[in-house]
Amino acid sequence: MSNVSTATSAAHRAPQITRPNTLSVGIIVWLSSELMFFAGLFAMYFTHRSVAGQAAWSEAAEVLNVPFAAVNTTILMISSITCQLGVWKAEKLIPRREGSILDVRRWGMTEWYMLSFFLGAIFICLQIFEYAELVSHGVTISSGSYGSVFYITTGFHAIHVAGGLVAFLLIVGRTMLTKKFSHREASTAVVTSYYWHFVDVIWIALFFIIYVLK
Repeated sequence: MSNVSTATSAAHRAPQITRPNTLSVGIIVWLSSELMFFAGLFAMYFTHRSVAGQAAWSEAAEVLNVPFAAVNTTILMISSITCQLGVWKAEKLIPRREGSILDVRRWGMTEWYMLSFFLGAIFICLQIFEYAELVSHGVTISSGSYGSVFYITTGFHAIHVAGGLVAFLLIVGRTMLTKKFSHREASTAVVTSYYWHFVDVIWIALFFIIYVLK
């Protein structure tokens, strides 16, 4: 009997093995490949800059509206904050608001994610407006080395932002259709925030390289 008790106690003391969330691991691996993709774009930018010459490059970059881009960058950064607030609600399994829509303290994941969506959509609209302004000043994708590199780097980032907006809509739509918001739905919302934060960090790097070091 004592041997059985000892074996049972040893079994209870045995360490519990917890496997990592496969969805989170998959997203992190995929984002690593995306990081290498943007690293290639950064390498292309600096290569073209070194070949074009500092004088020509600086002259082409003078048409950039840095204060306008800074405001747009701030909007995207705020969307990252609102996204994280939504993550905290998802982790507490609070999918929707529990009070008035004017009381942001009672908001759920859905409200914070929709606010992040609208901020991201504003970012895209302002970037399109910036493109139109640059084209009016003669900076197009075929106007020269600078125009090609500028539109390729910022354009691919805009595509990634648009993908994040679609992800927000899918998460919110799934939450509205789900009768019970469980840890599975919460995990999907959390990994979506990984992608959105990644997109925001990439833009900070792009803003610094293109607009600050112009």
